[in-house]
Amino acid sequence: SLSVVDGLIDDGALETVALMPEPVALPPDPDHPRVPLSDAQAEAAHALIADAPSPADAATGETILLEGVTGSGKTEVYFEAVAECVRQGRQALVLMPEIALTAQFLDRFAGRFGVRPATWHSGIGGKRRERLRAGVAAGEVSVVVGARSALFLPFRNLGLIVVDEEHESAYKQEDGVHYHARDMAVVRGKIEGCPVVLASATPSIESRVNAQSGRYRHVVLPGRFGGRPMPDIAAIDMRLDKPERGRFLSPPMVNAVKSTLAAGDQALLFLNRRGYAPLTLCRACGHRYQCRNCSTWLVEHRFRRALVCHQCGYAERKPEACTECGAFDHLTPCGPGVERIAEEVTELFPEQRIVVLSSDFPGGAERLRQELETVAAGDCDIVVGTQLVAKGHNFPHLTLVGVLDADIGLTSGDPRAAERTFQLLQQVTGRAGRGERPGRALVQTYQPEHPVIAALLSGDADRFYEEEIWAREAAGLPPFGRLAALIVSGEEREKAEAHGQALARVAEPPPGVSVLGPAEAPLALIRGRWRFRLLVKTERGIDVQSYLRDWLARGPKPRGNLKVAIDVDPQSFL
Repeated sequence: SLSVVDGLIDDGALETVALMPEPVALPPDPDHPRVPLSDAQAEAAHALIADAPSPADAATGETILLEGVTGSGKTEVYFEAVAECVRQGRQALVLMPEIALTAQFLDRFAGRFGVRPATWHSGIGGKRRERLRAGVAAGEVSVVVGARSALFLPFRNLGLIVVDEEHESAYKQEDGVHYHARDMAVVRGKIEGCPVVLASATPSIESRVNAQSGRYRHVVLPGRFGGRPMPDIAAIDMRLDKPERGRFLSPPMVNAVKSTLAAGDQALLFLNRRGYAPLTLCRACGHRYQCRNCSTWLVEHRFRRALVCHQCGYAERKPEACTECGAFDHLTPCGPGVERIAEEVTELFPEQRIVVLSSDFPGGAERLRQELETVAAGDCDIVVGTQLVAKGHNFPHLTLVGVLDADIGLTSGDPRAAERTFQLLQQVTGRAGRGERPGRALVQTYQPEHPVIAALLSGDADRFYEEEIWAREAAGLPPFGRLAALIVSGEEREKAEAHGQALARVAEPPPGVSVLGPAEAPLALIRGRWRFRLLVKTERGIDVQSYLRDWLARGPKPRGNLKVAIDVDPQSFL
């Protein structure tokens, strides 16, 4: 007990020794020995460092778009800007999508600076979180690598912000307070008077336009590190090369995997769809299994033996008989997810070592870290993965990427559908050929003539950006106009719709503003709440926030369980 211990101390039998807590993060060494940069990297790093303000310089922070093809070494370039910031005695913040905050990146940081950085993400415990916050506020933590919320840490002397993979939609906070961390980083850079580096192989249209207009400075890495070639990309027209019945890999894809394995290399098969199958159907009565809380189909997850809603998390055991008609052995999975692809690959290549990379597999972040290390070390033969494999990973033994359904996302009503599909396909095909051996990618598609697919196959990213920017400008869509969404939700569909209609009646849009809706949201029911959307579209120079405030002040106030959420510059249209 404490009284016994106190007595021993009073008798001199015990001595009190003050133990200093371990530091939250060891100080990084900006002059730690590093791998020499290529000429292109050195030139780009100099361009970033040349304009880094000194501690005495209170000039407005500049925004720089660091664009480079996959494998060009952008990370090593902005590491030099981080090193210069640390030399000046200032603090640096590197923002990353949380899913990309991997051990591989932290090891690369340690290789450059001798120690790992302080990290800030949702998995940090309460005590460590408070210690890190205090260390940042005191200026004791030089570099923080974190997810979007790290932007709001109380830095004492912030000298640099880097937003890696700046095009990622994960930077948009969709719940609670809506904000885009990339845009907020630019704002904080202005406030702090520090430069902001936006890094990406596939920049957002907004950042590309800002760079072209001179609002951002544009630093480009045109080729891969070490002169390695970009992967050759070819299409497999699924109208001509159809898979066998019940299969999803076309004959050319299967043959490509065989030849890759025969050469002793790794192959990646990519499908941006979690689970085993996106829909379960009864062949006897046609019943489809839907979430009880949302207007979405339940996704079969075979390893969990469950049907799962990807919106609210509701899950139920997959029944042996149809719950509607009672028929046994008539429940059929419709369409593939990564689990189903892994099953097919195991049947085709039973002797090969197969790793499945999906964010919802058991084991969480630790299992994912181990699997990524396995792939990077070359200790597997075939990788089957979702979009998390496209997040900046370096797999030196990987020479083939097979995209199994390149058309996913192209037909959605999202105005950014083409941009996001191009970015995802460009990123995932860029995993091939990053080691000593050249890489290639095969893309299964039903529409090889689609502009997105055509730009990917030709390797002409500039052409895609030019055409997409022209289309956005012609339609007055961001960044050439503003959008804002009002989402009315409630437990009763009729009341939610009526409130949306009442808001629309008092919208009174001024010149340059149009209001569309209300319309039932594509995902009409989420977590038991019915949703209706109104969309505000304005010309670029209009203060959309002021208009929204005035409109809502005049409009009816939500009562009962009704809610109105406002999302300026929405990234999701579901």
